Amino acid sequence: MTDTPFMPKATAVWLVENTTLTFKQIAEFCNLHELEIKGIADGDVAKGIKAYNPILAGQLSREEIESCSKDPSKKLSLIKKHDEVQVKERKKPKYTPLSKRQDRPDAILWLCKNASELTDGQISKLVGSTKGTVSLIRKRSYWNFSNLKPRDPVILALCTQEAFQKSLDKAKRRIERERKAKLREEKKAQAASL
Repeated sequence: MTDTPFMPKATAVWLVENTTLTFKQIAEFCNLHELEIKGIADGDVAKGIKAYNPILAGQLSREEIESCSKDPSKKLSLIKKHDEVQVKERKKPKYTPLSKRQDRPDAILWLCKNASELTDGQISKLVGSTKGTVSLIRKRSYWNFSNLKPRDPVILALCTQEAFQKSLDKAKRRIERERKAKLREEKKAQAASL
């Protein structure tokens, strides 16, 4: 499959209206038939389709269009974007199916046991629960504590390994800061008592 521009018909409409490219060039670029492009130019095809500017969309450069307009044998080539796509972590759905409701408390218990340096807030953010629930499980006073089984939240798909690692690193930095602050306080106290 060849690379085609986003919204090929709308792009073809724009190219027909705004350039002097041949029907063949536009057809090849948009992966459409040459007769379809002729139909767009005649107003028979793509009625009501809003033209889509491939230059603003970053799919073609003005220079590319100009050089192809001068040489009908030249083909338009799509600008390939090699940007790193940032995958945004989506918000957890509010509703949790019955079959999955036990997963969060189990994951909280696992985190309390295996990553005790994480704060209640960090754990609640990772698994999509409340600080209150985390606190109750940590204190072993959760209403259903006897039935909890510690299970890894990454395996349960409640958070990504990356998010878990980030939280862990942040917690370790916080603990290190607190340790250094405590040492400074002790040194100050010793100096004051001398």
